[in-house]
Amino acid sequence: MDKKQDIAYFLSFCIEQYKNAKHLSGSKAMEVLNVYGVLEYLAQHYETLHTQSHHWLIEDIDEYISLRKNKVS
Repeated sequence: MDKKQDIAYFLSFCIEQYKNAKHLSGSKAMEVLNVYGVLEYLAQHYETLHTQSHHWLIEDIDEYISLRKNKVS
């Protein structure tokens, strides 16, 4: 498999994990992730992040969103 496909699978995994952890619909999860640029962050840091557990990924996404919210405020 090529790296682009690996990243696409990883992003799909992260979206699904985030949706389930936060009890969101797929469209609401995508809205949140898009507003804060989370998918771009995950893709840019794929090499490191894809080796982490799903629990760690959710915590990292939450922290990233929190930092982005604080920048906007």
